[in-house]
Amino acid sequence: MKLTTENKLLFVGGALGIILGFLYYYFIGCENGCPIKSNPYLMSIYGGIMGGTGVSLLYSLIKPKKK
Repeated sequence: MKLTTENKLLFVGGALGIILGFLYYYFIGCENGCPIKSNPYLMSIYGGIMGGTGVSLLYSLIKPKKK
């Protein structure tokens, strides 16, 4: 698989999302009653998905168009 700019940004966004998801759990998370926010693994996975998807969406909006 060739790593294109879009794929690199997807991986970077996912990794950043995982880190930010865990930090959200650690500093803000919910102690009981919250199925996602009270589990560090689920919150990290959720952050990774949101980070990767968000960066991919932003890149698709601003990437130069081919002629």
